Amino acid sequence: MIERKTHSGIPLQVIVSSAIIISMLILAAGLTGVSYYLNRTTLISEVKQNAVQVSNHLNHQIQQVTKSVDATVKLLEFDVITSMESLETRRQRLPTLARIMRLNHVLSAVYVGYEDGDFVLLRSLKNTHAKTTLSAPEEAEFMLQSIERDANGKVTRTWWEYFDDELNSISIRNPSNYLFDPRKRPWFKNASNQSTVSLTAPYVFFSTLEIGTTFALQNKKTGAVVGVDASIQDISGFMKDLRPDLNTEIALVDQDGLVIGSSSDHSLIRYNIDTPRLITVDELETPILEQLMNLEPPSNSLAKLTVAGDHWYGFHQPVINESGQNWRILYSVPETELLKDVNEYLIHQLTLSVGIIAILMLFGWFIGRSVSRPLLLLSEEVGALASFDFNRKIHVPSSVKEVNLLSNLTGHMALAIKNFQSITQELSRDPDLEKMLDQVSQHLVTITSSESGAVYLCSETEGEMILATNTNMEAPKSILCGAHDWPKMKISLHKVLDDANKRVFLAPLVDRDESMLGALVLRLPKESLATDAAFQRFIEEVSGAAATAISTRKQFESQQTLMEAIIRLLADAIDAKSPYTSGHCERVPILAELLVEAAINSNDSEYKDFSMTEAEKREFRIAAWLHDCGKITSSEHIVDKATKLETIHNRIHEIRTRFEVLWRDAEITYLNGLIAGESAIELEKSKIRTQRKLLDDFAFIARSNIGSERMDDEDIERIAAIGKQTWQRHFSSHIGLSREEIAHLPSTPEVLPVTEQLIADKTEHIIPWGIRRPTVEKNNPKNIWGFDMTVPKQALNKGEFYNLSIKRGTLTHEERFSINEHIVQTIKMLTALPFPDELKNVPNIAGNHHEKIDGTGYPRKLTKEQLSIPERIMAIADVFEALTAADRPYKAAKTLSESMRILAFMAKEQHLDKDLFKLFVTSNAYLSYAEQFLKAEQIDTVSQSRLFQWAGIENQHDEHTIK
Repeated sequence: MIERKTHSGIPLQVIVSSAIIISMLILAAGLTGVSYYLNRTTLISEVKQNAVQVSNHLNHQIQQVTKSVDATVKLLEFDVITSMESLETRRQRLPTLARIMRLNHVLSAVYVGYEDGDFVLLRSLKNTHAKTTLSAPEEAEFMLQSIERDANGKVTRTWWEYFDDELNSISIRNPSNYLFDPRKRPWFKNASNQSTVSLTAPYVFFSTLEIGTTFALQNKKTGAVVGVDASIQDISGFMKDLRPDLNTEIALVDQDGLVIGSSSDHSLIRYNIDTPRLITVDELETPILEQLMNLEPPSNSLAKLTVAGDHWYGFHQPVINESGQNWRILYSVPETELLKDVNEYLIHQLTLSVGIIAILMLFGWFIGRSVSRPLLLLSEEVGALASFDFNRKIHVPSSVKEVNLLSNLTGHMALAIKNFQSITQELSRDPDLEKMLDQVSQHLVTITSSESGAVYLCSETEGEMILATNTNMEAPKSILCGAHDWPKMKISLHKVLDDANKRVFLAPLVDRDESMLGALVLRLPKESLATDAAFQRFIEEVSGAAATAISTRKQFESQQTLMEAIIRLLADAIDAKSPYTSGHCERVPILAELLVEAAINSNDSEYKDFSMTEAEKREFRIAAWLHDCGKITSSEHIVDKATKLETIHNRIHEIRTRFEVLWRDAEITYLNGLIAGESAIELEKSKIRTQRKLLDDFAFIARSNIGSERMDDEDIERIAAIGKQTWQRHFSSHIGLSREEIAHLPSTPEVLPVTEQLIADKTEHIIPWGIRRPTVEKNNPKNIWGFDMTVPKQALNKGEFYNLSIKRGTLTHEERFSINEHIVQTIKMLTALPFPDELKNVPNIAGNHHEKIDGTGYPRKLTKEQLSIPERIMAIADVFEALTAADRPYKAAKTLSESMRILAFMAKEQHLDKDLFKLFVTSNAYLSYAEQFLKAEQIDTVSQSRLFQWAGIENQHDEHTIK
């Protein structure tokens, strides 16, 4: 029994109220969270878009600078200055160079390096630092720098000249330490090694302290290299203009981590002693940009970073430039600044949600109270289901539609469980296949709300289905389907059973080996759920279980049939083994079953409580067929012994031969007397007298050998007297024998001729038990079966006089024991078999039919109280069949009245059950058997009153005779 804690759990009213409150909390949290998430996502997306826009603007700005400078360098490549050989001619191109620098303000210098080492440069002096560094006059705007070398590469003239804005010369200097060789500069070497414009990495221009880069291109005809210094100093200012707020950090870096531009006010130039250089990202003192710089590999997506406990969103993107150098834009914004408005909106949302939840608490409490009451009642009904009470009708009215629905569904569920439980019980318990299928069909019709149902099973005839059970369905007894194949069966079933107003659902019955057993048929209303997958799965599972049960029962039935066939085969073999027991094993079960049915149907007080199930009847039938199975071990020559002297052969022939010898001895005596001269008449009389006596003695011996009549002591004395006559044996009895026969001979040697008696008991006639002594004595520790029999001193006594002296029948005491031992072997054999529980009584029913009511029977000397009714019935059936059998060569068939008289006396002597004998008579069971198996001449008039009188039974019925 499942224990339930009646006071545990939370009241439904609280649950409903809590559910509403929690739902509102979840809803508010969800809406607020989603709103917060969407706003946050939008802002983050905007940050990324802004970062991308900044990157694109910077890209565009840088590309504008580089493209214009690149175009300038390519234009100067073909200028005549690249082919001029002296300062004087080169100065003629100063207006052009100045004009180029005025048009492109990012250019700080334009210059040409020649293959012979000459160099000419025009520099803008608008930068104050440049004027100071180069000691230029205040009014100077341009500066010309020139170096000329001779053919040996020796500097012949250095020239520094300052100009105003109109290119008017202001002053000239000739510095001696100006030993600049352009051919050794990186820009010259790079340009000489490639056909396109070369671009140096950004660096700090020494003269102007501006951040810039050098563009250079070689004229392949003259070998001169044109170069310009382009400033990118304005990029930092452009970054400051692009950042959305002061907290946003933007930087442009090269592949070495040098900062080319920054949105901060931090100086981008530092000095190594006196040499200016670009700072690195680390020196910018902005940790977020340092961390963003170290992100590998570079990504175009927004990354969330943490610096000193502060959260940032960072973005970095490569910059496209003409030289293919790896520049990157770093963009970062603090999360607090980004989500400031979103957080304020979140607080507002939460405040509003708390107010709404407080109002809904009261509403939830009221709703919970109105729903909880009917559910409480319904829970009590469901509690009954938990206690496995599926018989209660469940119905709880409620104003809530769902509660009503739950109540109805719970009731249907209880009914379905009850019916499914019944189906399970039927499938697992009922051994009757037809009854089982009928019950399963009825329950399935109820569970599925079907109008009718049926089960068809495949017949042994191929292509035919037989109706096994039918529940409210008009269905034919058989349906032809062509083959036991499901598609064909399905078509045939639909063809016969389809109804325009109904839905027919079919499910195959298939065993574990995928063999088709039949079909389950349900006829449902049109609106049913027959097409619902769950419904079909349920029916398929039930049909699968039913198919397994059908297959199991068929297999069980076939095994039972096989078992009974083997048992009958054994019984038939025993019957066929000997003509002396012919038909006995076959007829006893039939007679015994007649008497069992009489006892079951009897109204007598002795049998009012007696009944047998089908399983018990089968157990009794099997036991009846096996009641003499032990005879298979009995010696055939003993079972078939029809005369006293018979062993493997009838030894009367040996005795006859001896008589022939004595006859001949009489003839010889007669002839010898004649030869001796004695009276022929007296000799003839003596011979005739002797031979007549021999004939008479042998006739008596031959009659005694038959054993059909009882012998008295005088007969036995005459046999002894006849047997004492002697005859001479001249041939050895020790030769031509088997080892076993020789083992029984006396050890003293024989001296021939030997005088022997006509009929004798010899030592070799005694066969000892040896190690084969039966374990049937009560005190034998090996006797585990409860036998209580006396074992003869020897296994067999073939003595001639001993056997001829048998007073009744043909069997000696030893042979009778051997015959009786068949029941011992029956019990041993049957108890050794692993019978199932339903056949556990077979050994007793089969093995106790030689027990007597008074306890003097064998092999266990059981009394009436120790014998069940079926066991006592077997005793009567065994005796009556033996008495009435007409196919035994050793005796004539007894009439019905004579057999019944013997039974009556046996009942009186308490050898057979008197009550069962009375039932045997009053039920006419004996007559039913006689009409089937006795010859017409055996069936004579039987007086019931006489039978009861002989049996000592008080006759409570009117006198009548039965024939």
